[in-house]
Amino acid sequence: MSDYFVRATAADLRVRAFAATTRDLVEHARQAHNTSPVMTAALGRLLTAGVMMGADMKGEDDLLTVKIEGDGPAGGLVVTADSHGHVKGYAYHPEVIIPAKPNHKLDVSGAIGAGSLQVIKDIGMKEPYVGKTELVSGEIAEDLTYYYALSEQTPSSVGLGVLMNKDNTVRQAGGIIIQLMPDAGEEVISALETRLSEITSITALLEEGLTPEQILEKLLGDMGLQITDREPCAFQCSCSHERVSKTLISLGKKELTDMIEAGEPIEVNCHFCNTSYRFEVEELKELLQAATH
Repeated sequence: MSDYFVRATAADLRVRAFAATTRDLVEHARQAHNTSPVMTAALGRLLTAGVMMGADMKGEDDLLTVKIEGDGPAGGLVVTADSHGHVKGYAYHPEVIIPAKPNHKLDVSGAIGAGSLQVIKDIGMKEPYVGKTELVSGEIAEDLTYYYALSEQTPSSVGLGVLMNKDNTVRQAGGIIIQLMPDAGEEVISALETRLSEITSITALLEEGLTPEQILEKLLGDMGLQITDREPCAFQCSCSHERVSKTLISLGKKELTDMIEAGEPIEVNCHFCNTSYRFEVEELKELLQAATH
């Protein structure tokens, strides 16, 4: 089953929901960044959240960035997503290894520590929307639940999971976001709380072979669930040799002249996908010419 996400509504539009399966894109990120198991889990959870949060944006060119910064050994995470299921991201310290929790689960909160979560939405306005909250657990799903309640005044339930194989590849990854609209009454809230309490974890449901649609059916099936959209999602970076060339030109004549005079090729590395771009001295001279015109 390749990666995709669904949008849905229930309870006569009083509930809206997103669900995603993201194993392939999380595995792509693991390979690109050579993340340790705990950092694969941390980054994978945030990438999955990014897919679903991005799906909530309306504009073709809208961009969403989620940053987590903590005082734990991981340092932080950055994920960027668009409204079409494309997501990319990186961890400040992808190599971090810490002991598992007593229940043998990966200790994401221990790696992240205490800190903050920031959501930046660039939706074509003069200034981007920026919402920031403290981390409540460092487990990411609870932190996003808290963010929605505080910054967007939207009662939400966020579930995220990454399950690893023994060889440290990604076995399952996925998530849900379920949100209550302002007119959701006590009856709807109570029924939803009951369903959510019956779920052990998202990865357990994926392991059972449930699709995103079936996971939402389990939660909202008796509330008039309607799947409104289904789209593929993937780890996709927009960097290219041409884009990096433009960035180097924008540095200006002095910077480029210094690079040329050093007489060595330079390498520029993309944070998001870890791709390296090499520029020989002759190419730097061409970029300098372009910068002077």
